[in-house]
Amino acid sequence: MSSDITRTSAIPRTAVEVGIDDPVERARAELKAALAAIEEKANVPRRVGKAVDRTIAKARAFQSRNPGLTMAAIVAGAVAVGAIVWAGVRAYTR
Repeated sequence: MSSDITRTSAIPRTAVEVGIDDPVERARAELKAALAAIEEKANVPRRVGKAVDRTIAKARAFQSRNPGLTMAAIVAGAVAVGAIVWAGVRAYTR
């Protein structure tokens, strides 16, 4: 398609170009943008992956600013997980 060649990187995949005069080309561009928007909303693994990447970046930035607090949070998390497992095993064995 010729619209793919003229497309600039500043326009998102889910947007329709402004200068389209032909109604058929405009309808195709709107359909293409709508399908891209649906794909982005429905692609849960990609959205989860992006959220995980953002969280990892935040955690690494926090760790570089506060290494002692990070270590304390890790120890507290391990203690919490251990307590939950211990309580579960204890409840099961009774």
